[in-house]
Amino acid sequence: MLRYATLSLSGEARAPMFDVFDGSSAVSLESTRYLGPIEDGQHVGLSDVRGSLTAARELLAANDDVLQYDVAGTDARGMVYAHYRSADPITDLLEILYRRDIVLDWPVDHRQTERGPVVQFSIVGTDEGIRRATAEIPDVVAVSVEQVGRLEPRVESDSVLTDGQAALLDLALEHGYYEVPRETTQRALAERVGVAPGTVADRLQRIERRVMTAYAERSADYAPE
Repeated sequence: MLRYATLSLSGEARAPMFDVFDGSSAVSLESTRYLGPIEDGQHVGLSDVRGSLTAARELLAANDDVLQYDVAGTDARGMVYAHYRSADPITDLLEILYRRDIVLDWPVDHRQTERGPVVQFSIVGTDEGIRRATAEIPDVVAVSVEQVGRLEPRVESDSVLTDGQAALLDLALEHGYYEVPRETTQRALAERVGVAPGTVADRLQRIERRVMTAYAERSADYAPE
């Protein structure tokens, strides 16, 4: 039976690529799409960031562990590629997962907590593989097991939103409707698309219901026990 485990890594066990952005008020990590070894002591990673892309470039350029980098994006969202040295416990963790035939379910999420920055991710494998992998994680790697359960794949619909709904959602995201604090209003969005504010409110409600339903169905692939 396929199983999953959701793990959290504290700041002490994270990769240098993550540490680059710690403490910055100008830019922060949202998620990492991939991270892996390429040769002895070196890794590459691809992450999504939010905030000043200029600040992201400056932080990467100033870090001695970053050997090569590139930043792409517009406005307040971007993607960071980094090739860096790694002597951190994250290397041991990745090697354990690969050795036990464990699949890392990308992307991994970055969160700020009272304990500081935390990386949260899920791994997928057999009962035995996950048990052995978690048992082999060295004490120096500060990992917390948040949840364990069985994997229950579900068939997803081809499309969650219609083209019109997707276009309105893109517009709302582009103009900061879902930012905190909110950067635009339903009235302003209505003026841009040429409809009444009440129509935009109704459409956004339908969009949010569809998106949240689809998210809940995907999350149900993981059945906690």
